Amino acid sequence: MSSSSGCDCAVLGGGLIGLAVAWRAALGGLSVHLADPDPGAGASSAAAGMLAPVTEAHYGEERLLDLNLRSAQLYPSFADELSRFTDLPTGYDTRGTLAVAFDRDDRAVLAETAAYHRKLDLESTPLTGREARALEPMLAPGVQAALLVEHDHQVDNRLLHRALLAAAVRAGVRIHRSAAEIVVEDGRARGLRLESGEVLATDQVVLAAGCWSSETPGLPPGALPRIRPVRGQILRLAMGTQPLLARTIRAMVRGRYVYLVPRAHGELVIGATTDELGFDTSVTSGGVYELLRDAHEVVPGITELALVESRTGLRPGSPDNAPLLGQTALPGLIAATGHYRNGVLLTPVTADAIASLLIDGTIPGYAVPFSPQRFGGPSCA
Repeated sequence: MSSSSGCDCAVLGGGLIGLAVAWRAALGGLSVHLADPDPGAGASSAAAGMLAPVTEAHYGEERLLDLNLRSAQLYPSFADELSRFTDLPTGYDTRGTLAVAFDRDDRAVLAETAAYHRKLDLESTPLTGREARALEPMLAPGVQAALLVEHDHQVDNRLLHRALLAAAVRAGVRIHRSAAEIVVEDGRARGLRLESGEVLATDQVVLAAGCWSSETPGLPPGALPRIRPVRGQILRLAMGTQPLLARTIRAMVRGRYVYLVPRAHGELVIGATTDELGFDTSVTSGGVYELLRDAHEVVPGITELALVESRTGLRPGSPDNAPLLGQTALPGLIAATGHYRNGVLLTPVTADAIASLLIDGTIPGYAVPFSPQRFGGPSCA
């Protein structure tokens, strides 16, 4: 017979989002259990950690931009609180971001981006190619123009995950290193069933399983809009004691995007491709070649660096590429998923919003536009 453990809420998924929600809920006085066979093994460890609401701003995504900006504003206090709570670093870095254009056509796109920033009162400073190289001497002579975005920062996502895992445990969250299925009884989520057969009984289940959210066993049809995996290939290089770059570089190279994120400890992260190939996590020679080729066009010195890692991550994309936050069509099931390319950035604001719903029964107004039920369609009843 299976045993049963009662709790105030059960979280499915131990990435950045799931751990942050669990930590905040536990700090709010709830008893919290979290299930994940390998916490942080998915997109949380594959990401580059850019906190870039301005350089990631896209036409038609103004509501998402507002949420991104709100979360970016939370990051300094969030990272500081987390480090003080755990005595662990997060790698939060405020050195800013430089968006650069490689050729004349790229420069025209960058000029449109600058105009969009001005229209929305977003802070970015246009620079000539020479001014950009004065800031970053290792940029190639061919770089035509740039935008300096001082308030687009970065965090080391792997350090952040380590700190969040420690914080959750210290706050009393019980971690189950197990796959799980949703238990549904009488038309309502009633908990999670672990591989051992143990049931985590609760009336509040948080689904934070990233791109696997729609594949969760026990999830009824219609309970959640479809979450699709979007593959991204990413590289890590070793810079040593003489870093090539002082800040994140986001480049357009003949119409293709590439980013280079320098870490304080000597790592350089280069990414990322975008492929919709289901759950295929293979690293391809073509993907590695494209990333190195475009990064080399912008910063030729990367050819001297050791390639220490190549891997993929699967971003969780929703139908409109914005997150799903709040009550789903299945009573008792709360979504914290579908963050697509903004999972690291949106970790603090997601944790606050979902913890508020778990503790007080209400979701903050800023999260209401991202209801999982905004797409309509059939319910799971």
